[in-house]
Amino acid sequence: MASGLKTSTLELLKRFNQAFPQFYEQFVSSEIQLQNLRLAYRLYKTRRAVIELKSEGNKTALHFAYRNQSFLLSDIFGVLAAYGLNIHSLSLYGQIRPPMLVFIKLLVSRSSKALTEKTADNVTRALREALGGRFEVEEMLAVEFNLDAGLEQVQTEFYVDPVFHLPALVVEADNQPGLFYKVMYAVWQEDLLVVNANLLVWRGRTRLILYLLGPNESPIPEYLGHKIAEGVRTRLLGA
Repeated sequence: MASGLKTSTLELLKRFNQAFPQFYEQFVSSEIQLQNLRLAYRLYKTRRAVIELKSEGNKTALHFAYRNQSFLLSDIFGVLAAYGLNIHSLSLYGQIRPPMLVFIKLLVSRSSKALTEKTADNVTRALREALGGRFEVEEMLAVEFNLDAGLEQVQTEFYVDPVFHLPALVVEADNQPGLFYKVMYAVWQEDLLVVNANLLVWRGRTRLILYLLGPNESPIPEYLGHKIAEGVRTRLLGA
């Protein structure tokens, strides 16, 4: 827990953290906890998604906060794919109890450079339009990608994480255009809610570990998890 804070702030932070999985307070830095609390306050005050894009060297950091929903990541990554952005890192922290907020940070670039101010504004606008149902992500992506084409060399695995105490879906595939969108779209089709994520890109392969809740924010029994993993793999292969 962060030191040097007012007692009232520490108490508010402690209550705020109770909506996250058990590991959150132990493994997530105090700085990120406080940042997420501030984003939650902005979300509460404005009643609209918090979307911020700021340059970090030759990359751009996208900060996002909103109420978590199964289609959310499909829309976000669809917009990023539509603008031809490369994704370098992903951190995602979602609550497992009401109000079920999710906090995301993505490091992105375009042509190995940070986004221009105009592109950042366009991405922000497109994300808001997508959330409002006024931006048809699939239609825009269909111009750039063959959405029916399967991914290459896909592997999936389901397990219950013994540290995080959450169901986890591992998806690994060769790097290719539209990869993240197709993964998140497949997860949405299974009606899953992502509450934490880890990303590793290495030697032409992308490995995503997605910590999940099932339909209606329910636990996922192991027998069903293996069926879900196979279902996601089938969708991603285009079978």
